[in-house]
Amino acid sequence: MQTEELEVAHILDVIARHAAAADRSRSLATDVVSAVRANDIMRFSATAELGGLNASIVRIARELEAVSGACASTAWVLWNHLCTFHLFAGLLGPDNAGWLRRIVESHGWVCFPAGASTGVSGSRDGDTVRLTGKAAFGSGARYADFAGVSFMPEGEQTPAFCLVELDQPGVNIDPDWVAMSLRASATDTVHYDGARIDADRVVDFPFMYRVAFRDPDRKMISPRYREDWVGLSDIWLGAMATGLVQAALDELTGGVKDRIAIMGVKVAERPSVHLNLGQAQVYLNAARSTIYTACHVTDERIESAITPGESDYLDQLGAAVAALQLCSQALQLLQRVNGGNGLREGPEFERRVRDVQAMPLHINAHQDRVNEQIGRHLLGLPGDNPF
Repeated sequence: MQTEELEVAHILDVIARHAAAADRSRSLATDVVSAVRANDIMRFSATAELGGLNASIVRIARELEAVSGACASTAWVLWNHLCTFHLFAGLLGPDNAGWLRRIVESHGWVCFPAGASTGVSGSRDGDTVRLTGKAAFGSGARYADFAGVSFMPEGEQTPAFCLVELDQPGVNIDPDWVAMSLRASATDTVHYDGARIDADRVVDFPFMYRVAFRDPDRKMISPRYREDWVGLSDIWLGAMATGLVQAALDELTGGVKDRIAIMGVKVAERPSVHLNLGQAQVYLNAARSTIYTACHVTDERIESAITPGESDYLDQLGAAVAALQLCSQALQLLQRVNGGNGLREGPEFERRVRDVQAMPLHINAHQDRVNEQIGRHLLGLPGDNPF
């Protein structure tokens, strides 16, 4: 697929133009947020029943790959919206389809702060539930309209779930993402102090939700939503990594041609440069092939309404781990070629290095978590990880 065929094609320039400023300010420019919000990419992971475009897994990967090459922080929050909406549609189900449709048709932005240190409780107050506590790692929360919230209802033993409107009293977003990577991703903490949700829209939050979604007796809006959102998030994350590293490689090969090394030697004439650039592209090609194979297999399963199994889910996770490792290896080679002069000449390359470092550290795609699950599965041991 050519860039001009992408839904995001006409907003890539504004995204790239503001990338450096977003990194410095730790927040996406208003122009970028408005451009993304207005773009139909926001409706790609929603099915037609929900007013969405039901885009293929391959198509979404292509779009995110292109956005990541322009600005990884922008890609990160868009990725977060698309994959968490997929989860929310599976959890909320047909009974909430009308509400979800209104969110989709208005290009509503969703996020899911639920990382380590999250703890939210809910108490019934008439027709509403009041939320108290904090939810961590809310990527894109300051740009979003709704947050998914998993909470423990007062007096209950099992968690519940709902979407909470972020633009209301009792919600405070703490800008505490101070990492050097993905600085404008707004991966902040959301604090709830009496924020309200409609009690009629609260649903159960199964501990092993991917297993619950595979139950043929569970009513789903579409077979698409039986696919696990973590698996999809991982293969899309792998696509984002390839887009980011490919952009770094393209910029480096374009800029190195006129660079002069010590003693007047032209950098582009050094054999080691040829070797490292060639090997980096080989790694990227392999990463891209791995990711898009996983995407195609997933699309075929969705189109045939085949319910995924645990092996299918682990295949998605494993593909992402492999692709992210290949991308990291490619970037190490590019750093070697870039050398000290490259670092001196500008911050663009360094920003890409920082952003790539964050991707394999995301808990969904962390190789230690994924490889352990795959190993247990190979030995016939039951999975005990909720995601």
